[in-house]
Amino acid sequence: METEGEEHASKLLRAQNHVWNHIFKFINSLSLKCAIELSIPDIIHNYGQPMPLSQLIASLPLHPSKTSFITRLMKILTHSGFFSEHHANPNQPDVMYLITDASMLLLKDHPFSMKSVTRLIFNPVMINPWFQFSTWFTNETPSPFHRENGMGFWDFAGREPNFNNLFNEVMAMDSRLVSTVVIEKYKRLFEGIESLVDVGGGTGTMAKVIVESFPQVKCIVFDLPHVVAGLEESQNIKYVGGDMLEAIPQADSIMLKMMMLFAAKERYEKEWANLIFSAGFSNYKITPTLGLVSIIEVYP
Repeated sequence: METEGEEHASKLLRAQNHVWNHIFKFINSLSLKCAIELSIPDIIHNYGQPMPLSQLIASLPLHPSKTSFITRLMKILTHSGFFSEHHANPNQPDVMYLITDASMLLLKDHPFSMKSVTRLIFNPVMINPWFQFSTWFTNETPSPFHRENGMGFWDFAGREPNFNNLFNEVMAMDSRLVSTVVIEKYKRLFEGIESLVDVGGGTGTMAKVIVESFPQVKCIVFDLPHVVAGLEESQNIKYVGGDMLEAIPQADSIMLKMMMLFAAKERYEKEWANLIFSAGFSNYKITPTLGLVSIIEVYP
């Protein structure tokens, strides 16, 4: 049993470890960024079997002075769950690596690849505003992003084509995953609907999946003018540019995927109910689907 002094020392060390842990958490994220930029997930996956560390090092475009650091990088990534370690036998010194379910989503050709997400989130345009976080609390600037970049997110995307294309790519990836699950498990949502407006529908990824499964549905993809400019329409999909805060095209149903996250706040179900009923709707239904993602149906 610890003495009072020993217990105090243990608590102090645990507290210090907790602080150190949070100070250095950025290393996990930036190690992931490094692995993706070096194509480590694709290299290990394409090897087709557990890949020895020596083979991995030989496959990477490394400066000779940096080869020993790959061991450290792989230890971090393994601890983070992106790779698993294997040994052919206890006497084999060379550790081998396999990808995991998480790193599958980092492969270049995976249909739900999140590589574009990492490119967006690790972009200095997105990271640097966090260094303005404390300052933002002390002034009237609308957001840390605005303070760092001199304008809001949507204005910035409208002026920077490369950034806008990257953001649209990320939204399309997310829509592919969400639409696949929604169409497979919640087909009833679209039964009997003849027209639908996808508010903030980006380049129309979600709409394309919907009309493919429900050809009777006519979809309007509604987004900012610079997002839908030049996109090719079809018999079932039309693109309309505008501002959802001013007006939304009419249809049988309105779909807002993730749009409630922007310039909004986290809400409990009771808060959602109050918001929905105060807006004049008669009822609602919330269905958990993908982890933190839920489907919220609102009825007139």
